[in-house]
Amino acid sequence: QVQLQESGGGSVQAGGSLRLSCTAGEYAYSSNYMGWFRQAPGKEREAVAAIYIGGTVTYYADSVKGRFTISQDNAKNRVFLQMNSLQPEDRDIYYCMSSGIRQTPSTWLRPDEYNYWGQGTQVAVSS
Repeated sequence: QVQLQESGGGSVQAGGSLRLSCTAGEYAYSSNYMGWFRQAPGKEREAVAAIYIGGTVTYYADSVKGRFTISQDNAKNRVFLQMNSLQPEDRDIYYCMSSGIRQTPSTWLRPDEYNYWGQGTQVAVSS
């Protein structure tokens, strides 16, 4: 069973918006935190945002604060990433992930804190 499935990627012009969605299977959604990383070719995965499942705690990378918003729909086991004011530097593959471990403002940034990953969805931003 696929535990995490992303959707909503696409291509927009700079200043545009996209909304990513991640639907979680039973085991992934029973985790404590879910969120998004992104990765460009040849680069390391970068944390974007995370949310405490069933709660209100959220974390954002400095590069996306004020532009991106993470939210959840508990009834449908989904997590969303609303991305506004997209810039060419936001162009990456975005991965949904989940963690069974309580996260802190420093640990949530580390990819090895997460035990489930989706396949990724491409986001392209043209200038």
